[in-house]
Amino acid sequence: MEFLSVILPEEIKREESSGNFGVAKKIIEERLSKKLPSLLRKRLEYELERIKRIVKNYPYDEETARSVFEKSIKDGSQNEFDLLLQNGMLDYILIEKKMFFEKRFIQNLAFKDESYAKRYKNARENVRELVNKRILEILDGDVPKSYRVSAEISLTLKRDFDAKSLRCWLPFPKSGYPVSNVRLIQCNHEYKISSNSKSVTLYMEDRPKAGVNFTVRFEYTIEEEISFVDPSKVLNSRISKYIKEVPPHIVFSPYVKNIISEITGKEENPYLKAKKIYEWITENIKYSYMHAYSTYDVSLVDFALSNLKGDCGVQALTFITMCRSCGIPARWESGWFINPIDAGPHDWARFYVKPYGWLPVDPSFGGSRKGKLRDFYFGNLDAFRMIANEDFMVDFDPPKKFVRSDPYDNQEGEVETEKENIYYDDFETKINVISFQKSN
Repeated sequence: MEFLSVILPEEIKREESSGNFGVAKKIIEERLSKKLPSLLRKRLEYELERIKRIVKNYPYDEETARSVFEKSIKDGSQNEFDLLLQNGMLDYILIEKKMFFEKRFIQNLAFKDESYAKRYKNARENVRELVNKRILEILDGDVPKSYRVSAEISLTLKRDFDAKSLRCWLPFPKSGYPVSNVRLIQCNHEYKISSNSKSVTLYMEDRPKAGVNFTVRFEYTIEEEISFVDPSKVLNSRISKYIKEVPPHIVFSPYVKNIISEITGKEENPYLKAKKIYEWITENIKYSYMHAYSTYDVSLVDFALSNLKGDCGVQALTFITMCRSCGIPARWESGWFINPIDAGPHDWARFYVKPYGWLPVDPSFGGSRKGKLRDFYFGNLDAFRMIANEDFMVDFDPPKKFVRSDPYDNQEGEVETEKENIYYDDFETKINVISFQKSN
């Protein structure tokens, strides 16, 4: 995705920012009919796809958005909706001169304003209480535990496609501490488990017909990770792969370097530097749902540092980028947040300090907590995880032909035909927790 570093021509940017996507597409197509530098050509070709994804990300017209607001927010009114709109609290864009609202504009309103979080009718307080209870037990001296987890992911195609074949990649648990004893229980297709250990997938094929379903059930054991680090014993360690920039998002921009110098000051100890970075992110970057990552044409890290908001993946990328920019090895980790109640996609990070190895960090979980609960997520990790990926932008095995719905990660599955990528709105993914039991 390095082509995203190419700046869009100003005419295209102007029309898009005004919501004139039809005009923007005509300009792009006209430009593509001419001879262009290869990277600019890739950038413009992708922009046609990005426009389609942006529009899909804003599905609610104003009338529908008002209805969603009233149904989702206790005692929500039309006057209140108008006031929020006037104050810039609702996420919308103009599409051909009409307002369209982001598919999770209500949830992001709840993240922005705690009073709306209390009035939002789909709160998940039971899960939060479960997690916090377990962390407090560990902090009060309970020994770390292991859990045997059984789960299932299924992907179902919503409509027919005029093509011969359908290819599917579903995430699968990665074996290696803190995960062990990974076992495939059931798969409803012939499959191939990827040989790429950085991002584990099950690959399957079928016909591209409505209702075609891919289902994988598996189990694994996972341990709670607790670290005891003596900063005075930490040594500098530079692992070249994990201190590099990886455009378009892990980039050491002047703004990143400026903030790092303000955060770390004269601190030289890599562990304490990483801790300062974690504390700054959890205190300053407010949690917010993001649009699909594939719709951003700017660095997600610069976005977070300018807007002071971001979801779990953006906060993890910000931690990774800041660590790498000052020589601390750091990498991506992702899969699911899974517990006895439910499961869903989640991202976090790890950083390396010698002699303690790769330590976990979850800025978004830390940022939503205070005191010792916040401190826990620097260097420690609960066992409510399914780990499938340990790097960012890892190629699939076998490789995908078209740009993925999520070019950077894989948590909900990817599908394509021999003609095109199939985007999120044309398939449905379900994740089910079968069992979640203590194993020691």
